[in-house]
Amino acid sequence: TGLAVGMGVGQVMLVLLAACTVMPAKDPLLNICMDAKHHKTKPGPEGKLHDQCAPWKDNACCTANTSSEAHKDQSNLYNFNWNHCGLMPPKCKRHFIQDTCLYECSPNLGPWIDQTDSSWRRERILHVPLCKEDCEEWWEDCKDYLACKENWHKGWNWATGTNRCPWGSMCRPFNQVFPRPKDLCEKIWSNSYKYTTEHRGSGRCIQMWFDPAQGNPNVVVAKYYAWKKRSSPAGMENVTPEKDNAVRDLPWSVLVLLPLALVMLPEGGRCCGSHGWGSL
Repeated sequence: TGLAVGMGVGQVMLVLLAACTVMPAKDPLLNICMDAKHHKTKPGPEGKLHDQCAPWKDNACCTANTSSEAHKDQSNLYNFNWNHCGLMPPKCKRHFIQDTCLYECSPNLGPWIDQTDSSWRRERILHVPLCKEDCEEWWEDCKDYLACKENWHKGWNWATGTNRCPWGSMCRPFNQVFPRPKDLCEKIWSNSYKYTTEHRGSGRCIQMWFDPAQGNPNVVVAKYYAWKKRSSPAGMENVTPEKDNAVRDLPWSVLVLLPLALVMLPEGGRCCGSHGWGSL
């Protein structure tokens, strides 16, 4: 009898795993493009993405033209000029280009897409957890530049058709406007990013740039935070799966259905008649 029950449990597990593989629900937070000015409606391969946008060429929300414009000092994307406080050093500009490429090209920002009432986009990103190194290197490479305001999303003087510092503002050392890396990452784009102490490769933070030869690390990060959002929509910060538990490797649907399956298992190990799983 014990053997039969054991075999029955095994059968239940096999059916559960099969069910998970043959009818996976498409997660609406994964592999999507936001509804914004230059984004494609669906991610897909692009033959040639320019320079620092190239890592996304296998699956991108941006076009080749958008990727090229992202590298220009005076881009046609938003008529935004990086050199509003003098010439931005190349080592600093590199991070702003990577930031633009991530925003325009990444299909892995779904868990942080938020509705907005802007005239030029219906959706934006909010509180994307940026890896510690990405944020701190951005700040370190830009600290010798000048800035006249901390929020670069709004408040510019557009009288000439491009962004200029607001009347009465002065260009000051970057590290006076943004005293810490956290200030830069969280304030410059109206909380699009969130500073974290998570490291690259941890699976818990988004990288602004990556080596495509090593694969896209942000795919796993998006899956993790999509799971968190499903588990606790009102409090993504408070849900952490057990890192060292072998059970975490099972699909979440298996973990949800397994207790029910074990309760329904008939005595003697016989399992699952014609209606056993079709009704689940």
